[in-house]
Amino acid sequence: MNPVWIIEKKRDGGELSTEEIAGFVSGFARGEVPDYQMSALAMAVFLNGMTTAETAALTDHMLASGERFEWDAGDQPMVDKHSTGGIGDKVSLVLAPMLACCGLGVPMISGRGLGSTGGTLDKLEAIPGFRTDLSMDEMRRVVRDVGCVISGATPELVPADRKLYALRDVTATVPSIPMITGSIMSKKLAEGLAALVLDVKFGSGAFMKTADLARELARSLVDTGRRMNVATTALVTDMNQPLGRMCGNAVEVDESVAALEGRGPADLMEATLALGAELLVSTGEATGDDARAKLQQTIDSGSAREKFAEMVAAQGGDLDAPRPIAPASEVASPRGGYVAAIDAEAVGKTVIAMRGGRQRQGESLDLSTGVEMFVRVGDRIEAGQPLARLFSQPADEETARTMLIEAITLAEQPTAPLALIVDRIT
Repeated sequence: MNPVWIIEKKRDGGELSTEEIAGFVSGFARGEVPDYQMSALAMAVFLNGMTTAETAALTDHMLASGERFEWDAGDQPMVDKHSTGGIGDKVSLVLAPMLACCGLGVPMISGRGLGSTGGTLDKLEAIPGFRTDLSMDEMRRVVRDVGCVISGATPELVPADRKLYALRDVTATVPSIPMITGSIMSKKLAEGLAALVLDVKFGSGAFMKTADLARELARSLVDTGRRMNVATTALVTDMNQPLGRMCGNAVEVDESVAALEGRGPADLMEATLALGAELLVSTGEATGDDARAKLQQTIDSGSAREKFAEMVAAQGGDLDAPRPIAPASEVASPRGGYVAAIDAEAVGKTVIAMRGGRQRQGESLDLSTGVEMFVRVGDRIEAGQPLARLFSQPADEETARTMLIEAITLAEQPTAPLALIVDRIT
């Protein structure tokens, strides 16, 4: 393999063979291909893209760089859901136990927040004692004993992706659909899944700012998953306002528990039921509307709430232990009107300003802070009416209050409410 020749071929718009991609990725994972050559290939891919076959090969050989979960024939079908990230997106916490109650296994590998997007692991660590650093053997045991687990990636899983992402982050090549696809799908396929559903978000609080870009990414993810023999579907969902009411860490855990008790916001439950139904249908566990009814029954019976507590306990946490919440204060609207827009990214940055989110990897968080949204796009607001509630430390309150008011745009004329699910990609 000649790395320079491969870089030049991709730079000139050529299509790489499976063997060329395999040699480059495996050499990079072993340290034989230096960082500067992988950075050059990443830039060539960023500029010229990849075909579906190239993207699948990239995913496959990133996956092959490490270990993967293997399940016995007698185990339940393994499934997972992945979101491309958003503000207030706590679906994983609600959906995993619901799926486990429906007879599916959920070996969910999740990540931490960076920028305005909150991370599932950060939210779960607001539960006292909860471990997000389980080994592969521990994750297998929890899935077999409980039915679901949510933990971080272990060092053995997809090391090539970890190395490549660090380079993409410092070479401005993160927004590459083939490399995003390879990164997401290699980690998810390492879980040994029968089916995967993807929540690909667009809008002010999402990585993809337009629905068309989200559709493009969704198609790439679905095509790659199906090419690698995993039943894969995607929903394209709106992130032009936070999902649910709570944005933060401990407050999102509280809202997740409320959802499992049948008190979840309508939009959160719509997304959760729609994503879960895709997996039940893909695995043959239910059909059509029966899938949503089966999932809803786990809420109505209380079994999903019990399953979540069981998973938390299996990972060392205590769901009944107090979760500290910062002092609360309401944010009133300076004038009347209709809510024309909510800058979801700005809401996320408000949480960051209260140290509830991180701008750089490794930053410690104040898990007690957050925002509770009282309004949605299309609502009529009177002057002085509360727009939101802040959970903040006193020193950060005024800054956060100003940021939140600026994140909400009011207009004199009514604005139509936003549809949450705008497309389904199969």
